[in-house]
Amino acid sequence: MNTNDASARHAARMKRVTDAIALRQPDRVPVIYHTQFWHARRAGMNYRQAMYDYGRLMDTCRDVVLELQPDMYASPLRPAFGPTLDAVGYKQLEWPGHGTGDDSMFQYLDREYMKPEEYKEFLFDPTGYFLAKYLPRIGTAFEGLEKLPSIPTLYYGRMFAMLPRFADPDVVRAFGELKKAGEEAARLGACMRSYAEDMDRLGFPESQGVAASAPFDYFGDHFRGSKGILLDMYRRKDELLAALDKAATILTNHTVESGARHPSKLVFIPIHWAMDSFMSLAQFKTFFWPSFRTMLLGLIDAGLVPVAFWESNCSSRLEVIADIPPGKAIYWFESADLVKAKQVLGNVACLRGNVPASMLATGTPEDVDAYCRMLIEKIGRDGGFILDGACGIPDEARPDNVKAMFASVHKYAA
Repeated sequence: MNTNDASARHAARMKRVTDAIALRQPDRVPVIYHTQFWHARRAGMNYRQAMYDYGRLMDTCRDVVLELQPDMYASPLRPAFGPTLDAVGYKQLEWPGHGTGDDSMFQYLDREYMKPEEYKEFLFDPTGYFLAKYLPRIGTAFEGLEKLPSIPTLYYGRMFAMLPRFADPDVVRAFGELKKAGEEAARLGACMRSYAEDMDRLGFPESQGVAASAPFDYFGDHFRGSKGILLDMYRRKDELLAALDKAATILTNHTVESGARHPSKLVFIPIHWAMDSFMSLAQFKTFFWPSFRTMLLGLIDAGLVPVAFWESNCSSRLEVIADIPPGKAIYWFESADLVKAKQVLGNVACLRGNVPASMLATGTPEDVDAYCRMLIEKIGRDGGFILDGACGIPDEARPDNVKAMFASVHKYAA
């Protein structure tokens, strides 16, 4: 491919997406390729191979991107963390060879990793809490860090009394294991950068820089579990709210720092516990939205573009989540009615979605084409829309259906 042609195509794709985000009418509706392992499955790879073979995974995704010609793509290496999970001895997932079969997807384990009475410890000293309690619970490589001294006590003569802790055999072992894990994570990161540079040269921009969690999901997913966080809303309201505020600052600062180093300024934020079926609208207004809005505003102020992926049905939240600056974020909806979302949010956020996963997996190309036409003509009108699957391209999607989705943006005008 001619370098100048590829550069021009890259610029055109970036402008198309940027116009959509800014609620301007692009030359056509943009479409993004986002999946876990569809390209790998199509190439005959099982899940274990997809999570461990960086090179082959990159090759399969490159082939698919060149065939489908999306306006942006999500890096295929995002879920290829098998070797790093091995090195960490990670306990919050099961994955091929570690709890699931070679041809099974990795699975999240909904468990309690933080005890309810430990909110006070997190609020007082998050770093100390992570080192002493949280990290040793979620990965074998971290076991031994609980023997480290309290870091703020390392001053003057007291420092010398605490230094022997760093020579404790368990601490030394932990740092050795973490060095190995860090080296593997660095290898993965190098592959991701190399792949992104390769795709840039071919004319395709990446659809996300870094990923983040909403403060409520931070605790619900990774600390307290679904049962724990649900009970905390009733039994530990004040502690939970204080922890959410603190997490909003921690997560925003980290995401801004990481996002500044990445060429793509889109920040992917999957939303797990905001769904209508989990909490009431009143609870959403109290527990979920305030800290998440603080985070969204912090990212926007830093020049980043939040891509909030509202999983499941969040239709009752539309009016509430409209309270952000216009033209600065993408709201990707899995199940919400996009026609209603367009009415409420059309002057606020760029909408993304939402070809049903079931249709892509079991429907016909004609079904997909008709659905995409409806979205393009109704939701794409006046700009502010990006076509995608409801949750990206499911691994089980039929190839002809995927091709129909990507072809639709060239057939129909908003």
